[in-house]
Amino acid sequence: SQELCRALEQDHAKLQMAKETVEQRTRELRKEGELLHKNLEQQMSLNRDEERSCQMLPALPEKKMVFKGLVTNKEDANKLMLTPLIRYPLLGGSALITFEKAEVAQRIIEVKEHMVELSYGEELEELDRCRVRVQAAPVDILLPSALEIRLTRNSRSILVSDLPSLGIPEEALLDKLELFFSKTKNGGGEVESREFLDSSGQVVLTFAQDGVAEPLIARGHMQVSVGKGKHKLKISPCMSGDITNLQLQPSRCPRTVLLSGIPDVLGEEPMRDALEIHFQKASRGGGEVDALAYIPAGQQGVAIFMEDTG
Repeated sequence: SQELCRALEQDHAKLQMAKETVEQRTRELRKEGELLHKNLEQQMSLNRDEERSCQMLPALPEKKMVFKGLVTNKEDANKLMLTPLIRYPLLGGSALITFEKAEVAQRIIEVKEHMVELSYGEELEELDRCRVRVQAAPVDILLPSALEIRLTRNSRSILVSDLPSLGIPEEALLDKLELFFSKTKNGGGEVESREFLDSSGQVVLTFAQDGVAEPLIARGHMQVSVGKGKHKLKISPCMSGDITNLQLQPSRCPRTVLLSGIPDVLGEEPMRDALEIHFQKASRGGGEVDALAYIPAGQQGVAIFMEDTG
């Protein structure tokens, strides 16, 4: 009987362990199911957003396109191309000099310190010649390597494009558009704000109430009384973009050199000429100068760096 009891106890222990294992696996499956359900909801939400975006595409402002014969790979078709426009602060007593060849800039940077003659073209004794010591350094700037933008649609705003050239002030044009779109017979409503976009020549109108913009956008085009006649204007959804992720990486300008430590001993133009004369001499390790910007001591400036297409 004792052996039978021990056998029953062992069987009970095994059954208890099996039960705990099954319960633990059940909990794990339940968590996996919840996670899959959550992922499915997120995917469905993304799909709905994509469908809404696709529905808005036909109503976007029209752009005239000309094919120039450039063909790209299929995998590059959806990439966002960024055109660098970098603002670089330039302190007083410094200059930026850009050479036509990168190897010239590299030679100037390797020397680091240069004695610049300020009395070119003058017949002076050696002791009377004026020289200044300047330091040469590379120019490092930050360029975006990755960019993510989240687009959102303003439910109360419309984008008005294809505006005619009437030769009237912007405020007068905005007044005429506000007057037209504030009338309910035109499908509009009270206009809360208006903005003229100088970069594109388009106008953003924001209504005070919900439900006004959507029917106008659905129409796509409208005949609007502007000036002495009626003009067919395009009505599009108003999209705004927010940068959600921006990654930067340092980049060195291959043809540009930063000159610093320039004393204020000459006028701005004579100093610029003296620097250009010195650094274009091959005997000084220089070469042909493409551009030179000089900021005298006590002043400040901003240099604009653009994409080097050469």
